[in-house]
Amino acid sequence: MFALLALLFVAACGKPKEAALPPGAKVLALGDSLTAAHGVTPEEAWPALLGKRTGWVVINAGVSGDTSAGALQRLPALLDEHAPTLVLVTLGGNDMLRRLPQGQTVSNLGQMLTLVKVRGSKAVLLATPKPSIAGAVFNNLSAADFYQQVAKEHQAPLIEDALPEVLSNTDLKADQLHPNVAGHALLSKKIFEALKAIGYAR
Repeated sequence: MFALLALLFVAACGKPKEAALPPGAKVLALGDSLTAAHGVTPEEAWPALLGKRTGWVVINAGVSGDTSAGALQRLPALLDEHAPTLVLVTLGGNDMLRRLPQGQTVSNLGQMLTLVKVRGSKAVLLATPKPSIAGAVFNNLSAADFYQQVAKEHQAPLIEDALPEVLSNTDLKADQLHPNVAGHALLSKKIFEALKAIGYAR
């Protein structure tokens, strides 16, 4: 009976949390201009702020204008160079803006998550907002649907709302596409809280 109750308790609690990363752990932030210090200083961008919050060594591997295909090509060398414990994948926005085939984006994201895991690192996927005139006008952007598909298929945690929520607030944006200093600050907080819920952050 005790064993049965224990199993029911575990099932009710859902998937156990990941182990917390200690201070000094290497974390790779792989992305485009939303990750790179576009319009802010490197110290003001969310990867640097996340490093300050956690004590991790967060490597900013954001490249402005990059697509999922470009990031996939860059990833092996970055994994070789840094051997990160955790990789935060924040890509797909430029694919959508350039109207690249969604299937191609889904495949590229999936290959990145697979490569990270094969190399012995952990991966977290961050969703970017889908381009929407109505969403921009009414400040109500939402994540593209395919991120849930990719995360589920590859059993990777998904941070779905952090970027869409920040980019839905005009006071937090430097332009139509990029967060300002305050936006990066809030983004780092939201990502930290999500990683804490997953278990990686304390």
